[in-house]
Amino acid sequence: MTPYENFKFELDADGIALITWDMPGRSMNVLSQSSMADMASIIEKIMSDDAIKGAVLTSGKDAFCAGADLSMMGGQAGGSGSGSQEDRVKAMYEGNLKFNMLLRGLETCGKPVVAAINGTALGGGLEVTLACHYRIASDNPKTQIGLPEAKVGLLPGGGGTQRLPRLIGAQAALPLILQGTSLDPQKALKAGILHKVVPAAELIPAAKAWLKEGLAQPKVKLGKKGPEVYAIAIQPWDREGYKVPGGDPNGKGGSQVFTIGNATLHKQTHGNFPAQKFIMSCVYEGLQVPIEAGLRIETRYFTKLLMDPRSKAMIRSLFLSMQELAKGARRPSGVPAFQVKKLGILGAGMMGAGIAYVSAQAGMEVVLLDTDQANAEKGKAYSEKLLKKALERGKTTQEKADKLLGLIKPTTNYDDLKGADLVIEAVFESRDIKAEVTKKAEPMLAAGGIYGSNTSTLPITGLAEASAKPDNFIGIHFFSPVDKMQLVEIIMGKKTSDETLAKAMDYVKQIRKTPIVVNDSRGFYTSRCFGTYVGEGLAMLGEGVPPAMIENVGKMTGMPMAPLALNDEVSLDLAYKVREQTKKDLGDKYVGSPADDLVKKMVVDLGRVGKKAGKGFYDYPADGKKKLWPGLADLAGKSQDPDDLDVQELKNRFLYIQALEAARCFEEGVVTDVRDADVGAILGWGFAPWAGGPLSLIDMVGTKEFVEACDKLAQKYGPRFTPGKLLRDMAEKGDTFYGRFAPSKEKAAA
Repeated sequence: MTPYENFKFELDADGIALITWDMPGRSMNVLSQSSMADMASIIEKIMSDDAIKGAVLTSGKDAFCAGADLSMMGGQAGGSGSGSQEDRVKAMYEGNLKFNMLLRGLETCGKPVVAAINGTALGGGLEVTLACHYRIASDNPKTQIGLPEAKVGLLPGGGGTQRLPRLIGAQAALPLILQGTSLDPQKALKAGILHKVVPAAELIPAAKAWLKEGLAQPKVKLGKKGPEVYAIAIQPWDREGYKVPGGDPNGKGGSQVFTIGNATLHKQTHGNFPAQKFIMSCVYEGLQVPIEAGLRIETRYFTKLLMDPRSKAMIRSLFLSMQELAKGARRPSGVPAFQVKKLGILGAGMMGAGIAYVSAQAGMEVVLLDTDQANAEKGKAYSEKLLKKALERGKTTQEKADKLLGLIKPTTNYDDLKGADLVIEAVFESRDIKAEVTKKAEPMLAAGGIYGSNTSTLPITGLAEASAKPDNFIGIHFFSPVDKMQLVEIIMGKKTSDETLAKAMDYVKQIRKTPIVVNDSRGFYTSRCFGTYVGEGLAMLGEGVPPAMIENVGKMTGMPMAPLALNDEVSLDLAYKVREQTKKDLGDKYVGSPADDLVKKMVVDLGRVGKKAGKGFYDYPADGKKKLWPGLADLAGKSQDPDDLDVQELKNRFLYIQALEAARCFEEGVVTDVRDADVGAILGWGFAPWAGGPLSLIDMVGTKEFVEACDKLAQKYGPRFTPGKLLRDMAEKGDTFYGRFAPSKEKAAA
């Protein structure tokens, strides 16, 4: 019986140990305290047991290792815990260094170790393999190999910033680490990360064959006074005369990499993301010293990063909360699992076509209905276009593509919807049209089926009035393009049942997207908050802030697109129609925005409705890049001098107006879970990821400081910046959103 909790250990007649990583009760291996303790014992055994000549490290699961258990990181981030700050930082540094030295012990154990990578190796999983002396992978295009830590606000803390650049050079390694890029085995082989790729059945035999060949060679001395070891058990960076591929950081080639790299990094991140900045420092400083000193440099920066509140917020929202929501944290309990086998979609436009594609991808039979057969066929053609690209990139096969297309049936006949488990309406944002199609399609549902509307703004309770079964009626709001956007906003109407919510969430899980749950409101959560960002850009334009400055400052906040360009993408006529419908519905209760007159002039008077028309706030020439429309300055009135404007104040306006709206949604009960608010913001409209979401931003700034700043903005720019009662109450009590409202386990780490 193996003495290890997480590994199986077998020694063959040739003295080769087969070490199989297979953590009990988990679908994937991770680096946890128990697995690292086992690893330390195994390394000691390899070093001390003369019967062991070499080792093969592989996995007993479909993947090699998914990386570190980030739930541990969530508690470390921000320096939470008992004792003085200095003691906590010291303990954190020593704990992080321990893993780095563990892997250093693996690569200097004197005996060769092969990583037989039989599936995805990400983050710490790849770092373990980089400490092995040879890396061989099974040829599976779905396997992902990379260091994705930067995507969740971290840097590789197990030697990734030191070994990968030493292996393939800083120029090749930096983009992979900074962007968190993952490669399939063939690309990893080409990049020099892997030594060999073989069919899955040959993985272990090939690993052992390499070991036997190397073990037959004479031993060599490790250094002038070191012990004799197998030559194949010495890493490239531990050999005499080793030079960094491409040159060291201060050499002719290396210095250029870092000079250009730093400039590019600042242009892309505007200093918002500490992880990327620290990664550059780790690689630059680490490559100038021996590997052990480099590992200590990496650990210092890793610890410093964990102390940054931005890192804590990103880990919490982009990993922990996102994972919890994707697994159904908000699903009502006690409702049997629901599977959509047949799906009906009303409307074959971009949204309907995208929903059809991701649903057929999940194996559902899809009926794509439109008023005109040609339009329905065009909707199916969208899937054909996506599959053609996938075929060209080797991401699918012709057989799989044909099978997916065979699941989509374009039609104009409502009878084809009979027996559907779910119907999703994705027609124009008109209450009358939506009511008409609801009455026609709803009777076609199978027993126990539910009806969803993909509306982005119209209240679900009002739309459900056209339904014979409003308890089975729910909002299922997708984001465009559906095949790329991960979020689905599920909206509860006043009469929507918990059973319907559970079924909608099961459907979202089937298509492998992340759901958030919100209550009914005009614009719901995402559209309401997103509208404040683009609206603030229009308000600035009306004040005479130069258009180019508005766009540049918008990007400086960390938002994915500048506000005026985003208005063009969404299309101004849609914003105008939604606003007119809202005015009609609310009557005297409608509160106008500084952007109303400007949008009306652009749409009604000038016909500049956005990118789709080739003209909006930008001009879109057919043979060139888009450019800001020169007439904007005249439209907006007198332009202010950029030198008279406070850039930080403009940035705060963009971020704080969104955070205020998120807080209002929370106060009104539109959003009831902080995870939904923050994850929905990042995935839904791209709220600055470095902040961890709008509620995390308020916590980061401090509720008291945030309220004071908003009051000053309200005095200067109007009541839209006035904080609500909840924020004022929280500011007075010193509360935070994650301290007061988060699930209990989050409160402990907040």
